[in-house]
Amino acid sequence: MSHDPALSQLSFSVSGHLAKTCAQVYEAVADPEQLSHYFTTGGAKGRLEAGATVSWDFHDFPGAFPVKVLEAEKPRRIVLQWEANHSAAPEAQNTVTFEFEPEDDNSRTKVVITESAWQASAAGATAAFGNCEGWTGMLAAMKCWLEYGIVLREGFYK
Repeated sequence: MSHDPALSQLSFSVSGHLAKTCAQVYEAVADPEQLSHYFTTGGAKGRLEAGATVSWDFHDFPGAFPVKVLEAEKPRRIVLQWEANHSAAPEAQNTVTFEFEPEDDNSRTKVVITESAWQASAAGATAAFGNCEGWTGMLAAMKCWLEYGIVLREGFYK
């Protein structure tokens, strides 16, 4: 009989397709000016490049906070670390990975966002579900902004 090991941490992945090239979608995440249009409603400071620590601010969670960039492999992958409530990771730093996969001769891009590592507890699950909602909203907002020029988050949270 096999035995499932105890769940030690929580993680999730969300994904969506955008009708833009990998390079265009990558830039929409890496470039702080673009990111500030559709996601970081309080502004983003600093380009997402390996080794950088940038600042993100949201009107719905006031107070800019640091985001460490572990990897930036244009146009396919960005890996970040940031502080998370109820994290099981060292120094409570969760890891967020963006993967950009070309589809249909690179006329579309599949974006996969994965975040880990919350504590396997009720509080950890609540925190993970909240961030899962946030990243899903980010994908929808990026699609609206990149494909149609609509700022979806305007007035959405406040």
